[in-house]
Amino acid sequence: MRWLPRLLSHAAAAGRATARTTGSHARGSNGFASGRGGGDGAVVPREWLRKLWTEELRRQRDAARRWGRRAVATTDGGGADSFGDFARAPSRSYQHDDRDLTPVEAKLKPLLSRANLLIARDIEWANIVLAFEQESRYIIMDPLFPQSPVGFIREKSDVIFRQLFRSRRPFVAEITDAMGNEIFTVRRPFWLINSSIYAEVNGKEVGVVHRRWHLWRRIYDLYLGNRQFAVVENPGFWNWTFTLTDEDDNVLAQIDRNWRGIGFELFTDAGQYAIRFGDAGLNRKFGLASDIDELHVVRQLSLPERAVALALAVSLDCDYFSKRGGWGLPFLIATE
Repeated sequence: MRWLPRLLSHAAAAGRATARTTGSHARGSNGFASGRGGGDGAVVPREWLRKLWTEELRRQRDAARRWGRRAVATTDGGGADSFGDFARAPSRSYQHDDRDLTPVEAKLKPLLSRANLLIARDIEWANIVLAFEQESRYIIMDPLFPQSPVGFIREKSDVIFRQLFRSRRPFVAEITDAMGNEIFTVRRPFWLINSSIYAEVNGKEVGVVHRRWHLWRRIYDLYLGNRQFAVVENPGFWNWTFTLTDEDDNVLAQIDRNWRGIGFELFTDAGQYAIRFGDAGLNRKFGLASDIDELHVVRQLSLPERAVALALAVSLDCDYFSKRGGWGLPFLIATE
C-alpha cells in the first residue's frame, strides 16, 4: 500500500484547488470530505479520486514494464543477478521464429533446443543380480536445471529377444518430454555385424545412423534423409569422446560418456552421456552445467539433426557400454 499516501496527497491538493475555484459546496452530496480533520473543509469529488487511482495504477504498470526490460537487458549484456537467465535459458541455444518451423521441428524444439543434454541410464537390478536383460530406461536432463528431468527414453522390446540377442536385439524406444508426451522415437533393428538406428517423428523416418565396421575404431555415419551431414571417427580403446564432424573435419557436436564412479562402471549399465551442441550457453553456469566445457562449432545443428545425434547416443550405449550381470555376486562380460 505504498501508493496510498501519494494518492491521498494528490486528493487533498485536488480538493483545495476545487474549493478555491468553485467556492464552497454542500458537504456529503457528491463528494468525500477529506479535509474534515484538516480545518480547510475541502471536498474531493469521487470522479477526481477515480482518475487519480487509475493514473497511479498506470504508472505502476509502466514502472514494472521498464523494470522487466532492464532485467532482460542485464541478462543479455552479461549481468549477474537476474531470474531472466532461467526464463530465457531454453531458447538461447536454438533461436528460431516459431512461425518458420516445420511441423517436425515444432515437435522437436521443446526438448532439443537446449545447449546441452545429459542422458543417464537407470540401474537394472535384474540384469545385475540375475543376468535378466531388462528394457532400458534413460532420463534426459538439462545441465542448467538438473533437479528435474526434461524427458525420458523408454525401450519397448520383446522379452525373449532381449535374452537371446542381448545388445543386438531389435527395439523401439520412445523419447518423451517430462510429462510423458511422445516427441519422437528411435528404432533399432536386429544386427549382426554393423548396427543401425533410425530417428522417426510421427512414424516417418527423419534420419539414420549407420555403424561402419572397423577392427578397433568406432565409426558412424549420420544421415538426414539421404544426405550425410556428419561422421564420427573415434580412435577406440578407452576413448569415450565421440565428435560429430562434417566433410571438412569441422566440429558440429560432441557426445561424451562421463565416468560415474567405480561402483557404477563395474557393476551396472548406468552410463551417463553429455551431448554438446556447441552453444555458448549462459554467462553464469549452475549445477551440472559448470562441469561441461563450451564447444566451438562451425554451425548449429538443425533440430532433426539433433534428433539423429540423440539416437547416436542410444546406439553408442547399446554397442559398447552395455554389460551382462551374473547370479548372486555381479560380474561383467563386455559385449564388445
